[in-house]
Amino acid sequence: MTDLNELARGLLASAPAGVDVEVAVGRAVETSVRVHGGEVESLTVAESHGVGVRVVVGGREGHAHAGSFDADVIDALVAEAHDNAAFAEPDDRVGLAVPDGVEATPVDRYDPSVEATSVDDKIALAVALEAAVIEADPRIRGVRASVYGDTRSEAAVLSTTGIESHTVGTMASLSTSVMVDDIDGGTRTGGAVDAARGPAGLDLDKVATLAVQRGLQLLGAVAPTTGRPTVVLEPRFTATVLGLVAGMLSGERVVKGRTPFAERVDEQIAGDLLTMFDDATDPLSLAAAAYDGEGLACRRVPLITGGRLDGFLHDTRSAKGLGTRSTGSALRSVRGGPSPGYRSLHVAPGTGSLEEFIASIDDGLLVASLQGLHSGVNAVSGDLSVGVEGVRIRDGQLAEPIREGTLAGAIPRLLLDIAAVGADLDHQPGGSVVPSMVVEGLTLGGGG
Repeated sequence: MTDLNELARGLLASAPAGVDVEVAVGRAVETSVRVHGGEVESLTVAESHGVGVRVVVGGREGHAHAGSFDADVIDALVAEAHDNAAFAEPDDRVGLAVPDGVEATPVDRYDPSVEATSVDDKIALAVALEAAVIEADPRIRGVRASVYGDTRSEAAVLSTTGIESHTVGTMASLSTSVMVDDIDGGTRTGGAVDAARGPAGLDLDKVATLAVQRGLQLLGAVAPTTGRPTVVLEPRFTATVLGLVAGMLSGERVVKGRTPFAERVDEQIAGDLLTMFDDATDPLSLAAAAYDGEGLACRRVPLITGGRLDGFLHDTRSAKGLGTRSTGSALRSVRGGPSPGYRSLHVAPGTGSLEEFIASIDDGLLVASLQGLHSGVNAVSGDLSVGVEGVRIRDGQLAEPIREGTLAGAIPRLLLDIAAVGADLDHQPGGSVVPSMVVEGLTLGGGG
């Protein structure tokens, strides 16, 4: 098998004198099983390879990439990237990462059960999940799909500036989407997913139970009346909402003036209950990593402490634009250059649980789904208007479900209106570690 570090070193050796070169190399083996009606609907086992080269010369940056490890394909990549740099505009922010003295925290991201589990056993997991969902409740009309997937990946980043990193990892997941006949003749759906380093860590019963519960809880849903209920977010929706916030804390957005939080460091931007940070060194997070996309050590990056803005997520390029240092927050694929972003968003636990929050609210909404997040959120102004389904809360009890509603407000205002942060930290499939949260001030719109 090709040694990724040796492949990258070979490319670096071909670099012209006085030219900074970075090589990112990766490969992955992915398995995907989709089951419907007890039968395999699709089965894919695919291996992919990639090599990306960045060259910096004379304040210009050039890129080249290939989807193969064949020598006759990759040997010309450095020269191609060098030629492409000649057509780029000069930019005083371009430059490769250099070692900054921060030691990488070892993170074990590899589970041998991904490779050791046979394809037949992976198919059996997806089939068993579908069967468990159908048997769970007579009101389940069917299952759209039951899916098992896993990935084994390896990556390396090396550069002429002294960067050298190498990582291996695995990930496995089970997901399903159920269909339930509603009393009005329509169809309600519910979905759930679980993820782990390998199939041995997946909880089939949990996925089936959650998918069925989420489908049944919206039976008889009606359009809501307009109001301003207290909004309760399960951890999965806390991760969604605060993920939008973390996206607005990208250093690149700050440099370009495309965030409502630029020039607000040390200001109170949220309620004092919120402390939020990115920490890819947490070994329990599924997004844990030793190195970022530029080969620098990942580290804990404070973002908001007690409601005050600590700073932003930076790669080398955005850090140069603000006269600071990278926070080890570069994300990238071999096909493109790095950009700053969060890997493993964490929220410090508060007090209380989802059940306690519901019991304390007279007029509220427990969110069951959010739609239109990409089109309904303006990352520059922070304005928000998204579709919502959920269950109304009345006098501390779950009441009627609602659908076809809209939640509207603004992210900066939402942060200041955080009324409670729970102690019920939950590790999300995407890697975030967050609790339930209660928010006031959003407007619920609908036609009821």
